[in-house]
Amino acid sequence: MLTGLPASVANQVREGVAVLRGGGIVAFPTDTVYGLGVCPYLHRAVERVYTVKERPLEMALPLLLSSTLQISEVAESVPPIARLLVEKFMPGPLTLVLYKSGVVPGIVTAGGTTVAVRVPAHPVPVALALGLGAPISGTSANLSGKPSALTADEVHAQFGNKIDLVIDGGRCPGGRESTIVDVTGEIPLVLRKGAIDFGELKKVCASIILGGRAD
Repeated sequence: MLTGLPASVANQVREGVAVLRGGGIVAFPTDTVYGLGVCPYLHRAVERVYTVKERPLEMALPLLLSSTLQISEVAESVPPIARLLVEKFMPGPLTLVLYKSGVVPGIVTAGGTTVAVRVPAHPVPVALALGLGAPISGTSANLSGKPSALTADEVHAQFGNKIDLVIDGGRCPGGRESTIVDVTGEIPLVLRKGAIDFGELKKVCASIILGGRAD
């Protein structure tokens, strides 16, 4: 689980898993920006993320997975085009919106029928999800409307002591949030431009269209 991580970071990850199991909030580096993680199956923990982040309850939380195999746990089905995108861009800065399975709580999806999932190309969130034995929430570690944090210090500056643990894994290598693609319809729709260029997506799926915002 912790192969390849510096000892200091591995120790923080072990502590992070314990915090997540206890219903706490952990901030951690990813391949894009720092994220805020909780166990999505603990209602009070999810409520805390919304409160701490000052995020409206009608905005769903994305989930970070330990591997692409975990997608079938949280998604009702994975259409062929989604499988192509997964094969090409995961692990990596791609978030897919799929119809959720019954195990995903309504508070995570803001009462909706879809869930946003990503497999990050970074050992820390993967190790946290593996250690927890479940996906973790993957919303960006910033107050709603504020810039995304790229370092542990930037997380501390925004949240202070409102979260239980900040794993300092250095500066995030990506620096730009993930690209979000909705694959629940006949034509894949880019909901948010991000780290993956639209042209790269078109090479895999010629029918994909832009429909969202640039971050």
